[in-house]
Amino acid sequence: MLDFAIFAVTFVIILLGAVLYLYPSSRRASGIPGLNPADEKDGNLQDIVNKGSLHEFLVSLHEDFGSVASFWFGRRPVVSLGSVNQLRQHINPNHTTDSFETMLKSLLGYQSGMGGGAIETVRRKKVYESAINDTLKNNFPIMLKVVEELVGKWKSFPDAQHIPLCAHLLGLSMKTVTQLALGEGFGGDTEVISFRKNHDAIWSEIGKGYLDGSLEKSPSRKGHYEKALAEMESMLLSVAKERKAQGKQTVFVDTLLQSSLTERQIMEDCMVFTLAGCIITANLCTWALHFLSTSEEVQDKLYQELQDVLGSDKVSFDKIPQLRYCQQVLNETVRTAKLTPVAARLQEVEGKVDQHVIPKETLVIYALGVVLQDSDTWSTPYRFDPDRFEEESARKSFCLLGFSGNQTCPELRFAYTVATVLLSTLVQQLKLHQLKGQVMEVRSELVATPKDETWVTVSKRS
Repeated sequence: MLDFAIFAVTFVIILLGAVLYLYPSSRRASGIPGLNPADEKDGNLQDIVNKGSLHEFLVSLHEDFGSVASFWFGRRPVVSLGSVNQLRQHINPNHTTDSFETMLKSLLGYQSGMGGGAIETVRRKKVYESAINDTLKNNFPIMLKVVEELVGKWKSFPDAQHIPLCAHLLGLSMKTVTQLALGEGFGGDTEVISFRKNHDAIWSEIGKGYLDGSLEKSPSRKGHYEKALAEMESMLLSVAKERKAQGKQTVFVDTLLQSSLTERQIMEDCMVFTLAGCIITANLCTWALHFLSTSEEVQDKLYQELQDVLGSDKVSFDKIPQLRYCQQVLNETVRTAKLTPVAARLQEVEGKVDQHVIPKETLVIYALGVVLQDSDTWSTPYRFDPDRFEEESARKSFCLLGFSGNQTCPELRFAYTVATVLLSTLVQQLKLHQLKGQVMEVRSELVATPKDETWVTVSKRS
């Protein structure tokens, strides 16, 4: 009898496996239209690799299957949402976490504090956000000084000199983020260069080497990545201990140290902020200056606002909310460049979008890069037009996507402040000019980055 029972169970398992294999349509995520897994182990991973990036894959997926579509990441079903209407419908009670940070922590393998329940998650999020907000207020003069040094350098260049935006603005973001996150010990070039070495090694693999599986297939690359990650973690732990011993309360890590977070949690939050803060700030500033260089009209309109609000004064923290057109320029930069093209959430309870049921524990992708250039939501979606954000409907859609309002990613809020200081200081003194014949291509990973160096020239305002 026992032998028969074992045989029966084994037979049922084999039968189920055969059904799944022979009838792949039954393997779609809860009947949501989409791709069947191309490979038993990797799902649609090779399809993503063939498209060049997850964003390009999602563009194709939604073109073929509509605004709610499914695919397989390994053996796991994934649902992707590709329109404002579907994102508005999405039911997910997990509003306590930021989707970008959740994805980044998952790629880094950080799990501490993730299983502490909703109350613990909310508490940790509040500590993290207040740390960033306090840092911006307390250290605004440092940010302004770093920006003024860069603008002063550009002002000294002859009018015809080509300026490499990517290189200069990554340097600006790293100087700003490290000093405001970790303290004055990163005021020198030596410390920033050391930080950048490990930062670049880690970020180059995040969202790419893990996504296409190439990192696991290259022992040398994986070893380089793990060494850089270990060195960065060790440095962050060391800085936290030093700051705690000094009892200072001025920068990001100091606020974390005043909380009840563990040493490990403090290190993880510092890692997320410095990694994401640098790359988001650098690329927001790069794209903003690139788009400004393409439109003298937008530059002149921004200059007039600066004259009206600031006059001949420098920008100050309390004046930033009054620079509404500058905010529109940055909003349109994020939209046109598709700055963060992908975000993700785990469906914690069963949800529903249109007629489709999304089961509990399904990974839900927000195809933000698709939504940000959806012609049903944005008129002339490929045109850089800050004036579109004068319309309330555009502002509401942007807020729904998490790019403004209370749900804004904290690192993006930080980047907006740095970018506002940069645009205010620069446009008051200089005009940007685009190089003729330069074609901008995007490398779409977790953050949209110019594929090649981006160049501009500047001239002094008369």
